[in-house]
Amino acid sequence: MKTRTLVALFVAVMLALPAFAQTAASSQDQSTATQPAQSSSASTQSGTMAAESATGKPLQPPAREGFWGRVNPFARKKYVQRQTGPIRDRLNELDELTAANSKMIKDVDARAQQGIQLASAKASEADQHAIDAGNKAQTAQQTATQANTRLTTVEQVVGNIDQYKATSQTEIRFRPGQSVLSNNAKSALDDLATPLKNQRGYIIEVQGFSSGRGQAAIATSQKMADSVVRYLVLNHDIPVYRIYVVGMGNAPLPNAEEGKTAKRTSGGRVEISLMKNDLEQLASSSNSAAPQQ
Repeated sequence: MKTRTLVALFVAVMLALPAFAQTAASSQDQSTATQPAQSSSASTQSGTMAAESATGKPLQPPAREGFWGRVNPFARKKYVQRQTGPIRDRLNELDELTAANSKMIKDVDARAQQGIQLASAKASEADQHAIDAGNKAQTAQQTATQANTRLTTVEQVVGNIDQYKATSQTEIRFRPGQSVLSNNAKSALDDLATPLKNQRGYIIEVQGFSSGRGQAAIATSQKMADSVVRYLVLNHDIPVYRIYVVGMGNAPLPNAEEGKTAKRTSGGRVEISLMKNDLEQLASSSNSAAPQQ
């Protein structure tokens, strides 16, 4: 009799346990449903937005299965897998969307970095062009300054092209009645003519003086001057057009001091004056400016 009673109690407990569990689940659902409407609507809206951002479809609550419902304490493994499968799929979709968004962000960042680098390279190239333009402008300014300076020098030279200045003077002595050059006279003429090779902008003035009177003195002085010119032309290749010859006869000596009576020459003598203008200076400045350009 006692055994039957125990068996009946055990069966009653086993039958009451699921009912108790069902009652607890119902009370829990009711307590959840009685929460504030604002928090429930906010959570529902956030969940709906997250689901729609993932797949565009909201998650559906799992359907009740079997007699025990979703609180079945004896649910099998397959049942659990069927219940968690949609959640797992949605999580996988969210992961894929997150990965795709990360990839898109990386692509956008890479393109932005590439654009920044390209803009920086263009800016550097523009700066280099500006520097080159500045250098060219400075070079052009220097060239213009040099041209202006040279033009001023040329104008000055052209203005003074016929203005010759005496740079050196040489005196050649002759014996009375002779027109032959002595060794000392030739040496003096060599010293005068040797530096003139390949030079420009000079003339040589040759004046002959002789003792005596009248045309005889003039002819003698002309012969002495001609002997000097002949030696310069034949031995030093001095162009004839650069030599000016005049026989002065017994004319007073040039270069006489003021306030004193000019003395006339005794014997024969020839005054040789080397005259230069600024043309040689212009040629030397041109040669020095050419290597700089």
